Amino acid sequence: QVRLVESGGGLVQAGGSLRLSCAASGRTISTCSMGWFRQAPGKEREFVAAISWSGGSTRSADSAKGRFTISRDNAKNTVYLQMNNLKPEDTAVYYCGLQLRGSVTAWYEYDYWGQGTQVTVSS
Repeated sequence: QVRLVESGGGLVQAGGSLRLSCAASGRTISTCSMGWFRQAPGKEREFVAAISWSGGSTRSADSAKGRFTISRDNAKNTVYLQMNNLKPEDTAVYYCGLQLRGSVTAWYEYDYWGQGTQVTVSS
């Protein structure tokens, strides 16, 4: 059984930083694309960033470019999201997803999800 567990969320002031982690168990992530999505109250889940199985290719939403960096450590079966210069509009629950195949920007094409971690940015 595949399990993804996110951690690292919290309350931070605007301009601050957080590093989210997503630890996987039950299978290796080394052959899978991994992605981060977020969902604010009343809004749809939206793509934040994704990384290929090797880490050689990444994609980011326009809102994340220049501020967020996705990375992975396949030896630790873990994916990270470094978030800098956080803004109040980044407030959301952040979810980690594992994808076997499909479009990395489409949440419905992911196969497994974590339970999410809350990120709150105060102004």
